[in-house]
Parts: sequence; structure tokens; C-alpha cells
Amino acid sequence: MTADTPINLGKDGALAQQEGHLKRALGVPSLVLFGMVYMVPLTVFTTYGIVTQMTGGRLPVAYLVTLAAMVFTARSYARMSAAMPVAGSAYAYTQKSFGAPVGFLAGWSLLLDYLFLPMLNYLVIGIYMSAAVPSVPPWVWILIAIVVVTVLNIVGIVSVARANFLLLALQIVFILVLVVMAVVTISGYGNVDLVAPFTGDGSVSGLGPIFAGAAILCLSFLGFDAVSTLSEEAKDPTRTVPKAIMIATVVCGLIFIGLSYVSQLAFPTNTFEDVDAGATDVMLAAGGDFLNIFFTAAYVAGCIGSALTSQASVARILFAMGRDGIMPRKIFGHVSVRFATPTFAILVVSVISLAALWIELGFLASIVSFGALVAFSAVNLTVIKHFYIDVGDKNVLNNVILPLIGLGLTVWLWFNLSALTLWVGLIWLAIGFVWLLGVTRGFSRPTPVLDMEE
Repeated sequence: MTADTPINLGKDGALAQQEGHLKRALGVPSLVLFGMVYMVPLTVFTTYGIVTQMTGGRLPVAYLVTLAAMVFTARSYARMSAAMPVAGSAYAYTQKSFGAPVGFLAGWSLLLDYLFLPMLNYLVIGIYMSAAVPSVPPWVWILIAIVVVTVLNIVGIVSVARANFLLLALQIVFILVLVVMAVVTISGYGNVDLVAPFTGDGSVSGLGPIFAGAAILCLSFLGFDAVSTLSEEAKDPTRTVPKAIMIATVVCGLIFIGLSYVSQLAFPTNTFEDVDAGATDVMLAAGGDFLNIFFTAAYVAGCIGSALTSQASVARILFAMGRDGIMPRKIFGHVSVRFATPTFAILVVSVISLAALWIELGFLASIVSFGALVAFSAVNLTVIKHFYIDVGDKNVLNNVILPLIGLGLTVWLWFNLSALTLWVGLIWLAIGFVWLLGVTRGFSRPTPVLDMEE
């Protein structure tokens, strides 16, 4: 179930079944573009200042480490999307491979990720709008963004695919302008150390900070698995969808590395006026006020589009959980007769997102990465369970070694998150386990299964 999936209702307000058939019209280029829309190329600047400072000016190296881990995990997603061309992604793969209880806990972990994604968008909107208009504090922009996005979602503005493609085009244009202006600026510096973004500035040494930064950067790769939700609209989905997942992951990873490299050459320091809005210093150094205004417009527009889709997505997941009895049905299973949208679920997400008024960006980014890494670990394990054990394909390299490498890398990044992040994530998992015990009456009843295809 994606942000673009409408809730169809009959006259009595009950959930109605979709009729007709989806047209298989999408090839690899269209699927890759869809994946890039969800991954948002400018997301490299969400934690730019934080990770640049953390790694001692070695942001491109941290992205290389993250990309290496993501390539193996993307391969696992690609294989599972071909074997199980259904919606639900990591939740569905885990549920079908390991059973409903494990699937529930995987979905519960992902829910933490989904709940925090809208909040992350609101927070960075507040940070960068306040940097652009210092007279207005960040909390004002955060509240405005929450209200606007909530109203749009309630009245039914949930299909924003076309707008997102336009936002992607705007980001690509901005990236080209940034690179050109940065190169011109760098050429005027005289002697430039072209390897500095890989060797660092000496303020931090060792590989530990690189791994810690790489763990946070996992959030930049959220969305490559969204391609799998288009399996029923893709031409030859068992071939095109896996290929598109891999291409989108690698292309966006290279964009992240390239942008961070050019940015650090243009602004060769890890000292920022405001570390959360570190990209502002880069833009001013590379192209002055013009580039900074252009960046703010492109980035904030992208964040608004992302907030729309992410809030709509998590609200629909909560609605499905309420409908299926996993969450309180009266609250989360409610659908507005007037707007045909899960209004209570949307409002719950908005209330949770108010935490953006107080939460710290680095911690929030780490929590989002925690949820993603749990999902990535689960999907790597499903490859082994499905292909090697269930299907009986004894190709050890493809079905054991490569997914184990992906699992090892994700777990490694997972444990490079801060201790506080790990505790919060593990407490969330514990709450999910207790909730599962309550829903199943101590496993005396079947575990509710969330049908992500409805």
C-alpha cells in the first residue's frame, strides 16, 4: 500500500474492492525514475553538516561505505520482488518467509521508520526556512508545514506522483547548476586538494566515525524498494523490477557521493554556522545568495512532497492495522464519509509529528536509519529462507553468501548507531512484542495479518 493508493469507499463508507486491471506499461527507465523520485537526490543535504562534522570532512567516504552495504541489500530486495511480486515490501517478505509473528515485528519496526519520516521532513523544512528567513523561528515553519500537509491529506490530496516527478526535475536542474557554480568557485581557490574529501581535515581520525556516519546515511537510501510496489504495472516484472531497484540504488548512491564531494571542495571545512543547516554555508560559498535561494526552494519543495507521501503512507498503514484489528479499530479504522480518507489516522500522525518542535535532527535521522536497517536485515534473511531453504535452490553464493554479506553490513551499521538510538529502537521492538502478546492473548489466537494489497 503506497501513498498513491486511494481508499475506495461504497455509499455506506465501507472499503470497496478495486475493479479492472492495471496496465503493464512501465519499463526499466520509468521504474528507475520512480525509485529516484522516492529517494530524493537532494536528501544528501538533510544531514550534510552533522555527518561532515562527525567524519572529520570525509562525507563521501561514509557514503561509499553506505552504498556498499546498500548494493547487497538492494540485491536481496530485487530477488524477493521477483519471487514475491506483492505490495508490502519487507513486511510482506518477512511474513511469508518466517510467519506472521516475525512479520508483525518486522512491520512494527518499519512503523517506527514510517512514523518518523514525516517528522524528519517537517524538521528540515523548519531548519532551512528559518535559515532563509531568520526573523521567523523554525517552530512557525514546522507548524505551517504540518497544518498544510495534514489538510491536503485529509481532503484527499494523496496522489502526488506527477508533482514529485516535477520536483525531481527541479532537483536535477539544481544539481547541474550547483556543480557548474561550484567548479567555477573551486577554480578560483588556487591550489585545491582534490583528495581532501576522502582523507579528511584531521579533526577526526580512524574508521569508527566513518562507520557511525555511514549508519546515519542509510536514511538517504530509503525508497529504493518502492519500485517493487509497481510490479503489477511493469512490463516483465520479474526482470525489469529487480534491474530497476539495482540501477536506482547505484545511481542515487553515485549522486550522493558526487554531491558531497563537490560540496566539500567548495566549502572545505566542517565548521558551520548552524550544523543542522550546514548546506546553507555550502550554497553561499559556491554561488552566493542566488544558489542558496535556489537550493532552499528546491529542497523545501522536495520535503513538502515527501511529507505528503510519507504522511499519507503511514496513515494508510495505520488505517489497515485498525481495519484488521491490529490497532484500535474505532480510531485507526475510521474513514471519513465526506473525504473518503482515514482522517483520525492522519491526525494521529500529525500529533506525533509535533515532536519535530523539540527533537534534535541527528537523533531523529538515527531513529529513521534504525528502522530502515532492521528492515534491510530482515530482507537479507528472507533471501536465505526463501531460496535456499524453502525452494531448495542450493546455489550457495547467490542464496547464502551474498545475502549474508548484506546482513553483516547492515547489522554492522546498525551497531554503529548511538547507544541512545539503539535503546529507543529496542524499546520500540519490546513494545511491539508486548502488543503482539496482547492481541494474540499470549499466542493463543492467530497473529493478525496485515493485508498490504487491499
